[in-house]
Amino acid sequence: QAQLVESGGGLVQAGGSLRLSCTASAIGYKVSKMGWYRQPPGKQREMVAESTPRGITNYADSVKGRFTIFRDNAKNTVYLQMNNLKFEDTAVYFCYIESLFSNYRDWGQGTQVTVSS
Repeated sequence: QAQLVESGGGLVQAGGSLRLSCTASAIGYKVSKMGWYRQPPGKQREMVAESTPRGITNYADSVKGRFTIFRDNAKNTVYLQMNNLKFEDTAVYFCYIESLFSNYRDWGQGTQVTVSS
């Protein structure tokens, strides 16, 4: 089981920015997609952004134009640049990596992002 360590969460005012990072280690498989999900208070976990190894990206409609996902394959690290944050972006953010040859995923422990209105 891979180990994923997230950082960069915190408290920010609406309109502000944060950058999350997630570094994976002890990976026992070839990595395909890397991405981020979030779980707002009292709600289900939802996809935020994901990236293929060649940089093809996919975003939730609610974050398009505000969030950018990018990755450093050599460092097994994925980032999420979050700009123009809104109160509704408040959530615990989880990163994941996915195996190239299956749908198996390893997850990070989550990092809290709180946006004050």
